[in-house]
Amino acid sequence: MMSASDLVKHVVIIVKENHTFDNYFGRFPGVNGAQFPQAGDPTPDPPHDHRAWLKRNGPTGAVRLQYTQRDIPLYWTYARKYTLCDHYFTDVASQSEPNHLMLIAADSPIIDNASPHRAYQPQPPYDLPSLPAALGAGGHDWRNYADQNASYFRHIAHLVDHPSNVPSDQFDRDVGNGYLPAVCWLYAPEGQSEHPPRNPGAGPVVGPGMQWTVDRVTKVGNSPLWGSTVIFITWDDWGGWHDHVDPPNDSSWAGGGPKGYTGSQFRYGPRVPCLVVSPYARSGYISKVRHSHVSLVKFCCAQFGVPLWNDRLKSADDMLDCFDFSRQG
Repeated sequence: MMSASDLVKHVVIIVKENHTFDNYFGRFPGVNGAQFPQAGDPTPDPPHDHRAWLKRNGPTGAVRLQYTQRDIPLYWTYARKYTLCDHYFTDVASQSEPNHLMLIAADSPIIDNASPHRAYQPQPPYDLPSLPAALGAGGHDWRNYADQNASYFRHIAHLVDHPSNVPSDQFDRDVGNGYLPAVCWLYAPEGQSEHPPRNPGAGPVVGPGMQWTVDRVTKVGNSPLWGSTVIFITWDDWGGWHDHVDPPNDSSWAGGGPKGYTGSQFRYGPRVPCLVVSPYARSGYISKVRHSHVSLVKFCCAQFGVPLWNDRLKSADDMLDCFDFSRQG
């Protein structure tokens, strides 16, 4: 039987915004889920920084609403056909930026989004080791498909002006030309990110965001690249939505980056969905193994022979329970 590294030549990490596992899949059959009242589309954007997470179970805490199969039918179809992880956690109990950094660098020097008003946090760009840098050092290509205002790659010093940062619409052109890098990160334009809108008068975001994702996956699925590709679809942070499973209380790792950053000290954050879509993904499988954003980084390191650079990576799971490399379909 061929190994994973023989079969997988391309990893696509699609990062959507701001939904917990229960908020999207709490009613999915066979999962560790909880049922809440129906959410609207759109809904107001709930508070979701670290302070909001600390108050999540209080009277003004996390929002106990959810979407159902009717709202996100194509995501539920993926969950039935491929793999859905129901024990997948964010790496920081907070909002976007620290968790995006975890998806790129497996570390974060901050616990909330960077702001000049937060004197207790360093400001970007940060001098962090990263998966893109490690891939490049090993002779592997990568791309960050993101519009400029959505690119957290610019928050890491050696990635700020890298030529592999390209607009999100370049993804379709690349796939149409038969090209995908070894690893890429793909971010939707703001209107399709699924982030609850900041403008109360905005139209639906969940349905259009789902369709944007499915269109990208379908583009790969209809191309010759499909047979050598793994696609992970996950959500960056909890978004202020309640999830009934408390994150593991692993509070510290011994090591940090060589520049002294110790973002690995942060405990895990709330559960978010992760879908594994690939000809090698286990069909109809619900993963109960503990995963996190850093698990995706570790999977990429394993596929492309990249050395692990911090203790959080070394302790993370590698997602391999989600695959059956003897099958293809």
